[in-house]
Amino acid sequence: MSVEQPSVLLVEDEPAQREVLAYNLEADGFRVTSAGDGEEALMLVDEAAPDLILLDWMLPNVSGIEVCRQLKTRAETRGVPIIMLSARSEEVDRVRGLETGADDYVVKPYSVIELMARVRAQLRRTRPSTVGERLEYADIVLDSETHRVTRAGEALKLGPTEFRLLSTFMEKPGRVWSREQLLDRVWGRDIYVDTRTVDVHIGRLRKALCQHGGDDPLRTVRGAGYALG
Repeated sequence: MSVEQPSVLLVEDEPAQREVLAYNLEADGFRVTSAGDGEEALMLVDEAAPDLILLDWMLPNVSGIEVCRQLKTRAETRGVPIIMLSARSEEVDRVRGLETGADDYVVKPYSVIELMARVRAQLRRTRPSTVGERLEYADIVLDSETHRVTRAGEALKLGPTEFRLLSTFMEKPGRVWSREQLLDRVWGRDIYVDTRTVDVHIGRLRKALCQHGGDDPLRTVRGAGYALG
């Protein structure tokens, strides 16, 4: 059972720099998509919102600061963490970057090891299951490192897809996920799966969660989708 690899959009116009970062991110277990300018970055985000964006300030066509501003004003991309990379080390630039909505600001030249730590720190906040965090909701505990799930102390048997579904629900209890959003998050955008498949796996997850008794913690929201709690 594996939790889906977190996706990172790397926006950097220097090919050598882009190559080094992409190599290190992939070695660290991330799925990487790259863009060489701000316009391409915005187009890629429209196609598939990543879990995190590494964004260079100085970019051709649309600057990094403008890309950041646009993404943070849109409801659907506001929650995506953005780490701004910049050769501008003045405090005024750092403040401007953060005020535009960047979640972190890293000055070039930077240590790749430190940058990877900052990437993981942002993902720990927004997608905890992808960085080996233990998630808890009511009497359910999901350990994404050992891939074990317990309920009221009893071990649960879950298939890989049910495990990924539960991880998604437990990262944001109470949030209503549409079938399409669950397909994107759990199956991935590149795979064609009928939305009814989601219902089948939700049914299996419900059965697994209640295999030792207890109420069904999943809620069906008519015309909208599913939520935990």
